[in-house]
Amino acid sequence: MRSHTARRTLRGVLGRQQCQFRRTYATEVQQPAATVSSEAEVGSARAYCLDLLRKYDTPSFLLQSYMPQKTRDAYLAIRAFNIEVARTADTTSTPTIGSMRLQFQRDAITKALAGTPPKQPIAILLAHAAEDLQRRTNGKSKFSKSWFHRIISTREQYLTNPPYPDLAAVESYAENTYSTLMYLTLQAMPMASLTADHVASHIGKATGITTILRGLPLLAFPGPANHHSNQGGMAGDVGATRQGSVMLPLDVMARHGVREEQVLREGAEAAGLRDAVFEVATRASDHLITAREMVKNLRAGQDAGHDFEHGHEEEHMDYAPSQSSTHAQEIQQAFPVYLSAVPTSLWLERLQKHDFDVFAPKLRVTDWRQPWKTWLAYNRSNF
Repeated sequence: MRSHTARRTLRGVLGRQQCQFRRTYATEVQQPAATVSSEAEVGSARAYCLDLLRKYDTPSFLLQSYMPQKTRDAYLAIRAFNIEVARTADTTSTPTIGSMRLQFQRDAITKALAGTPPKQPIAILLAHAAEDLQRRTNGKSKFSKSWFHRIISTREQYLTNPPYPDLAAVESYAENTYSTLMYLTLQAMPMASLTADHVASHIGKATGITTILRGLPLLAFPGPANHHSNQGGMAGDVGATRQGSVMLPLDVMARHGVREEQVLREGAEAAGLRDAVFEVATRASDHLITAREMVKNLRAGQDAGHDFEHGHEEEHMDYAPSQSSTHAQEIQQAFPVYLSAVPTSLWLERLQKHDFDVFAPKLRVTDWRQPWKTWLAYNRSNF
C-alpha cells in the first residue's frame, strides 16, 4: 500500500507545478476531391473545426487563441483531426468498420497535403494551412505526412481495446498521439528544432498519460452521457468497443493488487486502485517536471540535461542545425504550443486533491481556473 508520505510527496510535486461529435459533413471514401478550395469553403471549414473544439475539446478551444495568427488554422485542423480519429471506435460498430474509417482518414490526409482535399471540412482547412505554410516559407517547410499517419495507426492499434502491458507502453501511446500532435503544431509555426520537439515530447507524454487516467471511469462504466465530454478530447479516447475495461498498465495493476472485475463492481473503492492511479499520475507529473527543468536550463544557456529519446527518428533527423536562433529563443517561439501543459497540470492537481480517486465527479467538469491560469502562464512564459 502507498504510504501517506508518498501521497504528500506527489502533492508537493504538484504544488510546484501549478491533464463526439455528431458529424454534420459526410466522410465517405467516395467524396470528390477539390483541387482548389474557395475562400467560402475555407471559412466554413474553419468555423466547423472551431465549433468542434468548442463542443468536445474545451482545453484546445481555449488554447487556440494563444497560437500565432499564422498558425491558428493549422492548429484548428490538427486538433479537429485528433477528435475525428479518436472518436472512431465510438462512432463505428465493429473494429473492421473502424479500420475502414481510419483508412479514409489516411487517404484524406494524403490528399490534403497534396493540395487536393476531399470535400470534408478538416481536410479542406488542413490543405489550406499546408499551402499557407509552404507559401510563408518559400517551400522550405511542410507538414510530415508520416506524423499524421502515426497518430492514425496508433489509434487503430487500440480499436480492439488491448491492454497496456506496462507504463512504457502507455508512454509510447502518448508519444505517438499527443506528443506527435505538438510536433505537427510546431511545424506550422514553422519550427524545425530538436530542442523544441524534446520539450514537446515530455509535455505530450504527460498529457497522453493523464488522458488515459481521465478516461478510466468512461471505460469502466460507459453510458450515453459519457460520449459527450468536452474534456480535452477525453471521450474520444474511449470507444464503444472498450466497455467494461480498466485501461491501467498491467504491471502497475499487478504491483498494487488491482483486479479488473473488482473495479467494475466497486469503482473507486476497489482495493489498490488509488495506489495504481497514484503511480501512473506520478509518471505524468515526472514528465511535466522534466519539461519545466529543461526550459529553465535552456533559458539559462545550459543544455537540456539529457538526450532526446526520439531524436534519432527520421522526422527529427531531417532538421538542419539553426544558425540564427539560440535554444532560449527557440523555446520562447515554441511556448504557445507548450501551453497544453496547463490543463494537464491542473487536472493532476485536482486528482491529488481528491486523494487519487479518479471517479470523483468534480474531475469530470471543466476547471474554471484554466482561462486564468493559461493567461498567466502565457504572460509569464512559464507553464
